[in-house]
Amino acid sequence: MKALLRGVIRGKIIELTQESGLPEGQQVDVSLRVVPPRLPAGEGLRSSAGAWADDAAGLDEYLEWSRQQRKTSRPELNS
Repeated sequence: MKALLRGVIRGKIIELTQESGLPEGQQVDVSLRVVPPRLPAGEGLRSSAGAWADDAAGLDEYLEWSRQQRKTSRPELNS
């Protein structure tokens, strides 16, 4: 039998978040993989914004500047 179960380390005990379905006293091999902590909703996007995260007005100004730069440096298309 092979199963993937999640648990929490408490000293030398791993407390599983669900029943394993195995009888009490059953010997098992355990392989550990750390589960990264979950960020609060929106924090992943916020952290990816970097320095702009706390400067919405500055970001808007930069995006407008960037749009204007693309307009002036882009050649006209011939129809």
